[in-house]
Parts: sequence; C-alpha cells; structure tokens
Amino acid sequence: MSIESNLPEMNSVSGFQLGTACAGIKVAGRKDVVVMSFDSSANVAGVFTQNAFCAAPVHVAKAHLKEGKTQFFVINTGNANAGTGEQGMNDAHKTCESLSNLTGSAYQSVLPFSTGVIGEPLPVDKIIQVLPVALDSLSEDGWYDAAHGILTTDTCTKGASTKVTVGGEIVTITGISKGSGMIRPDMATMLGFVATDAAIEQTLLQSILKEGADRSFNRITVDGDTSTNDACMLVATGKSKAPMIDSEQHSDYPILFKAITDVLEQLAKAIVLDGEGATKLINIKVKSGETEQECSDVAYTIAHSPLVKTAFFASDPNWGRILAAVGRSGVNNLDIDALEIFLDDVCLVRQGGVADDYTEERGQKVMNQDEITVTVNLQRGSFETQIWTCDLSYDYVKINAEYRS
Repeated sequence: MSIESNLPEMNSVSGFQLGTACAGIKVAGRKDVVVMSFDSSANVAGVFTQNAFCAAPVHVAKAHLKEGKTQFFVINTGNANAGTGEQGMNDAHKTCESLSNLTGSAYQSVLPFSTGVIGEPLPVDKIIQVLPVALDSLSEDGWYDAAHGILTTDTCTKGASTKVTVGGEIVTITGISKGSGMIRPDMATMLGFVATDAAIEQTLLQSILKEGADRSFNRITVDGDTSTNDACMLVATGKSKAPMIDSEQHSDYPILFKAITDVLEQLAKAIVLDGEGATKLINIKVKSGETEQECSDVAYTIAHSPLVKTAFFASDPNWGRILAAVGRSGVNNLDIDALEIFLDDVCLVRQGGVADDYTEERGQKVMNQDEITVTVNLQRGSFETQIWTCDLSYDYVKINAEYRS
C-alpha cells in the first residue's frame, strides 16, 4: 500500500528532536521505529486509552510519566504489544531499559508506545537493534520521517504546524498523528505527538491537553472501536523567548490554548478523512438538547449506524436512515414534531415527516459532496455537540479482513 506524503510545512520546535529507523517489524525496509528526545526541563502531558484491556506500553508510559522527568518517547509500529500478558510488560520494560542505557538517562525518563497487530509478541530485539540508528538520526527537522514511522493502515501521513505570538515572541506548535481504523478514542487518537517551544506550567499543560483532546480527538469516530493503545502526548520545551504561561488567567493563555487546540483538531480531522476506505468527511451537529449527553447520544448513534454510513458512501440521500437513528438514540420523550434534520442547509425532516420544501434533487446535490454536515435540531434545550465521522465503504471491510495477511 502506497503512503501519500501530504504534510504541510512542519516547523521545527526548539528543544524537540525526532529520529527514525527501519526494524522490519512487519514490513521489511519501512520506517517503523521512532525516537523523540527533549531536555528533562521540558514539561510533558499525556492522555491515554480508556479501554480496560490497554496495552503493555500504555501501562508503562502512564507509570513513567508519573514517576520522573520524561526525556524520550520510543514508538514502534507493526505490533501493538497488546494482549501479550506478562511477556508484553517485560518487552516494554526492556525497550525502555535499552534506550536508557544507550543515552545514559534514567529508566523512568523513557515512555514506550506501540501500534499495530494485537496479540502477537513484540519483536523487541529488532527494535533494540535499531535504536542506535534512530538516535543517530535525531534532528529537530525529523517530523517528516517520524510521521511515516508511526503509521499502520493509514494511507497518508498526518501533521499540523502553526506559529503564534505570545508575549511579543514567536511560539511554534507542531504535531503528528496516526490512525485510520479502530477509531473512537475516548481520550485521544491511536497515537498523537505534539510539541511546542512555549513555556507552560505542568498542571496547566495537562489541563490544556485534556480539554484540547475533548474538543478534537474525543469528537471523532470511524467505526466506534476504541483501541487498546490510544495515546496523545503534549510536550512544552520552554525554549522560546516567550514568558511562562502558568495559569488560565494569563493574558496570552487564550491565544496559546486556541493554537494548540487547532493543531489537535487538524490532526483529528485528518484521521477521519483517512478512515479505512473513507471517501467522505461527515460533520454531525446536534443542538438544542436538554443535556450535552443526549446531544452526544444522538450524534454517535447517527455516526455509528452502518446503514447511515453506507448511504453516505453511495451518495444516497436516504434520509429515513438518519431519522431512524435519531429515533433509537434513547432520548426520553422526544417530540418528533418539533425535531428538524438538515443536510448542510437542506431541511430533510420537519414536523414529524419530510420537509415540505425538500426535493430529492436538493438532497442529492449535498450527498455528492466530499464533506457534508448533518444538523439535528432537537428544539428542547440549550445544549449542543459536534463530532466528525466518515462513510463506510467496501474497502473498510477489505482492509480489515486482510489486516493480518
């Protein structure tokens, strides 16, 4: 499978280096091991999968993040090291120990991340063998190779980068992610790594990442499956000349928060656009609900309906499938006569049935687009939510049926 390199300009982040190597974990000759390095003075935040069957590297990364000052991430693709029991834990520890020995850093300063096939032993010796190569290639300009080195079934690389002014100084935010299937993160994406040279207080950094993930990665779904390996990391190296941001009351906090969240959102949308076999990006908005939860329930019921998703793939304005999904979403005492459903600005449903001014031609025109917005107006409160999903194509079945072959 060819990988499209469609990254924007990836601005280097002072104090953050990336190195990549080929270990032949699943495919000979492809980039599949990445090391990321930064000073112990950097602050690091992380969010991880909520899947109870989380992978060995997730356990180790979470523990190490709490125990000491992080200096290295080591990432492998091709093998998730999930469902591997005690041996999987030993292999994750062995990877960290090897990188620690090579760099003379504390063992707890290394956080491991894995993605790929679940249930197969991690070829840890292959990874360890190429760690020196990854270390030798460390560079602040290593984003492009690293973006390739974390992919699995992705058909394209995913990256975002921006610069903003904080306290009269330029601050850079750059990030990469991977993910294509098994996507409904419940925290972040399959894997995401974002760095900034801003100086951000540790507790505030964690808060920024959590809220940013809630506004981006936690609002995407490809197939409703939460991975065992999801993780998203945010590193603030503090190497810019901008002043320390130590509270939400800081005058420049809104600027920096928006910039980081925008990068996270770009990465999240890129995952949906690259959903396995996806051909359309679907934005689902549910508004005027009694609670945010009921808005979310409606949105995800639509997004996870195979019938709705296949209709979008076929560009078929079969609005009855959307109506049925809303009806089974579990909203108590739903007034169907008050509810409205739109495709972009075309009203499909009003007063309990098809809108008087709806025509199949107008609906078809919207369905032919690559990006479509579905809006459901519950007209029963002031809460709203928004998520992003994709269609369901023949290729989704093919890619996942052949995943281990």
